[in-house]
Amino acid sequence: MRTAPAPILYSFRRCPYAMRARLALLSSGVVCALREVALRSKPAEMLAISPKGTVPVLQLPQGQVLEQSLDIMLWALGQCDPLGWLLRSPEQQALQRGWIAACDGVFKAHLDRYKYPNRYALPDGLADRAHGSVFLASLDAALASSGNLAGDRWGLADAAIAPFVRQWAHTDRAWFASQPWPWLQRWLEGFESSPAFAQVMAKFEPWSPEHTAIYWPADAAHFAP
Repeated sequence: MRTAPAPILYSFRRCPYAMRARLALLSSGVVCALREVALRSKPAEMLAISPKGTVPVLQLPQGQVLEQSLDIMLWALGQCDPLGWLLRSPEQQALQRGWIAACDGVFKAHLDRYKYPNRYALPDGLADRAHGSVFLASLDAALASSGNLAGDRWGLADAAIAPFVRQWAHTDRAWFASQPWPWLQRWLEGFESSPAFAQVMAKFEPWSPEHTAIYWPADAAHFAP
C-alpha cells in the first residue's frame, strides 16, 4: 500500500520525448502515477497544469510541474541514479550535453521533415534524410570507440537520443539497415531488445479520472540496456 503521493506522469507511449522521460524514471526507480494520453482528446487535468498540451508532463507531489523531457530526466536521476547515468567526468558531461543539444536541435528538425514531408509542403523527405544522416554518421563514429555515447556504459545521452534514432530508423527500416553505420545499428538493436525498452513501451489504455491509478513501474525495477 502506498503511503505517500506519487508524481503524476502524463505520457504518450510512442512519443520519443515521453519515451526518454520514462527511461530515466525507470532507471531511477521513481514510481509515478502513469496517465496515458490520447493526443486527440487531451485530459483537462493535464491542460490545466500545462496549457501547451504536449507530453511528457510530470506533476510533483508538492505541485511543481515539469514540462520538458530533459528536465524530467534530470529530476528523476537527481532522486536516484543507481546506474550512474550522470556520473561522468566533466569532459563526458559536456559531451553528453552536446549530443543532446544536437539531437534536439538540427537533427529533430530534419527528422520531422523526413518523416512528415507533407506537413512542410515538401515532395519528399530525401533532402532532410541526407542532412540528418550527417548526425547519424557522427553517432556511429562515436559509438565505435566505446559502444556508448559518453563513457564506457549507457548514460543520459544514450537514453535521451535513442528514441529519436529509433523513430528515424522506423521511417524506412530497409534504408536504415543498408547504411554503413554498424555501431549505430548495433546500439539501436541493443536498445530495442533490452528489458528497459520492453517496460517503457508497455501498452496502457488512455487515462480518464474514473480509472484506477496505474503506478509505474510497478516493481520499481532498475534495468540497463
